[in-house]
Amino acid sequence: MGRNSGYQSGDLVDTALHVLLALVHPRHGYAVMHFLEQESEGAITLGPASLYTTLKKLVVAGLIEELEGDDSRRIYHLTAKGHEVLVRNIERRRQLLAMADHIMEEA
Repeated sequence: MGRNSGYQSGDLVDTALHVLLALVHPRHGYAVMHFLEQESEGAITLGPASLYTTLKKLVVAGLIEELEGDDSRRIYHLTAKGHEVLVRNIERRRQLLAMADHIMEEA
């Protein structure tokens, strides 16, 4: 039996989480890359292949959608389901960090 995709289960890898964060406000692909690099002060850099593969998987999972526009660029935005999954993943990471802090304090 194959492993359930994180895109379907909602347990996202960091790259997908980063892209969802960038799409809280509608953006096209290049703007997503630029936003993440700028907001992370260079700690997060996505190449076009990784970004567009992730965008495609997020669309298929129903976590983002492509918006209609006049421009030739594809504009993406979170769906309600994507927002819910984003919040859940942020909370899961907060719990993990709290656990790590607790463990490290005891070390």
